Amino acid sequence: MSVPEKISSLQNPRVKELVRLRDRRPRDEAGVFLVEGYREILRALDRGVRPRDLYFSPDWFLGTNEPALLARAEAAGAKLCELSKEAFAKVAYRERPDGLLAVAPQWRRRLEDLALPAAPLLLVVEAIEKPGNLGTILRGADAAGCHAVIVCDPVTDIFNPNVVRASTGVLFSVPLVVEESPRVRAWLREKGVRAVATTPAAATIYSAADLRGPLAVVMGSEQYGLSEFWLKEADLPVRIPMAGQADSLNVAMAAIITLFEAVRQRG
Repeated sequence: MSVPEKISSLQNPRVKELVRLRDRRPRDEAGVFLVEGYREILRALDRGVRPRDLYFSPDWFLGTNEPALLARAEAAGAKLCELSKEAFAKVAYRERPDGLLAVAPQWRRRLEDLALPAAPLLLVVEAIEKPGNLGTILRGADAAGCHAVIVCDPVTDIFNPNVVRASTGVLFSVPLVVEESPRVRAWLREKGVRAVATTPAAATIYSAADLRGPLAVVMGSEQYGLSEFWLKEADLPVRIPMAGQADSLNVAMAAIITLFEAVRQRG
């Protein structure tokens, strides 16, 4: 492993750049995003992501596996840079960092790029507002074995640091597409995939619906639920029964419940 550059000044231009990359515009302009944490960076490398840079601070390390990760990142083309404890604390977005922060290239995947099996299980989410929810949705989709997650009419940037963190790095393993709703609906029809929309107003309980075969579970935004477009265009609306005072669940929880019912029926 080469001898990395060392930075201790909080005013260093590279430190300032990392702070700026927390915001979407600088990320999009540079075509990169931040990946913080050992597990997240490891999963990125496992999926063939080639980080541009990897910043580290031994003062924050939690274990003994970090040197091997640094060597692997460098072999993948990352430029290593050591930060002082104070400098790393400034660039980290975690409350308790573990001393590892990568800058990785953004990517764009199209609907046409998805390789689907004969009976795919897809998750379509519309206008999700909170990065933490989107990350948790990705984590749940990965656990359920979803073949792809399609983000329609996005409010939250999929490369937001909190999406990466809440997904625990499965952002890199779940095929992810960002697209407009009308095009997604047309594509689902073309592929023969039924769209099941989740809404509290539906008559059919989700567990009573047939969720086998080619299927897309469609979830709406936290505040407004699904748009009129998806409510009209869906093949079947379903609801999760609510026994208490709340009339709906957190969107990530609702997605996970519905997906795992589909997994149960398919199993």
